[in-house]
Amino acid sequence: MVSRLLKHLFMPAWLLWKYFPPALLAEIESAIRESETVHRGEIRFAVESALTPSEIWRGLSGRQAALEAFSKLRVWDTEGNSGVLIYLLLADHDIEIVADRGIAARVDQTEWDNIARLMERHYRAGDFRTGTFEGIRRVTELLARHFPAGPENPNELSNRPVLLKR
Repeated sequence: MVSRLLKHLFMPAWLLWKYFPPALLAEIESAIRESETVHRGEIRFAVESALTPSEIWRGLSGRQAALEAFSKLRVWDTEGNSGVLIYLLLADHDIEIVADRGIAARVDQTEWDNIARLMERHYRAGDFRTGTFEGIRRVTELLARHFPAGPENPNELSNRPVLLKR
């Protein structure tokens, strides 16, 4: 627990901008917008630098933080329960993908976990751009297979990536 606490204490929030500068955030937003033209899902992408010391002390996991972000960003707030959150916790090098119940009923969590592990490999190598776009591409493939776009395909959630701060 002490080593995790130190990682989070020494993970400054400004690193979010180093790894995800404005130009990359704009590209991510565009990729999500394009993705959502081929399926009925709604993708949100969120990055957080670190958890607070009290959250580390309580044992808050990356998955639990992702579930909190899922709620805070209202990813669940779609007509078809079709939201998907791609969440990165930088201090833990952890990617979590959380799917709303409409999608989770059709796509097993192991498929999301496989995408997350692929993204983590790229991120560990320092390639945040490739990891992010490969993740979005794979999520798009799953959503297009299970929730193809129909004649009515409104954009219900913002496509803009979110840099979270605690």
